[in-house]
Amino acid sequence: MSKAQLKLHVRILSDEQIAFGPGKAELLEAIYRTGSISQAAKSMDMSYRRAWQLVDTMNQCFHSNLVDTQTGGTHGGGAVVTELGQVVLKKFRAMEQQAIQAVATEFEDLANYLKVNK
Repeated sequence: MSKAQLKLHVRILSDEQIAFGPGKAELLEAIYRTGSISQAAKSMDMSYRRAWQLVDTMNQCFHSNLVDTQTGGTHGGGAVVTELGQVVLKKFRAMEQQAIQAVATEFEDLANYLKVNK
């Protein structure tokens, strides 16, 4: 049987660009884990080009880079989530949780009207 679920998408816009959202948060977490944009992209079944575009957008939207890169050499390049990137990620994840908590009671009431098991 189906179960009622609440899924919110928090996005931070800078002018018309999505400066940060769930996909970029997931990408930052993957870069932090792997130390590489390429490996992070692979782990998310995303092209390197798309991952690089997302990193570039994030870096352009904030006062300083969220991801710093090192060019390849004999051991290849790499990427690191900066201190600001870690702060942004932590605050974003906190915002997501706060948003869910803020609407939880209304969601529970609304879920009673759905044709699914709660």
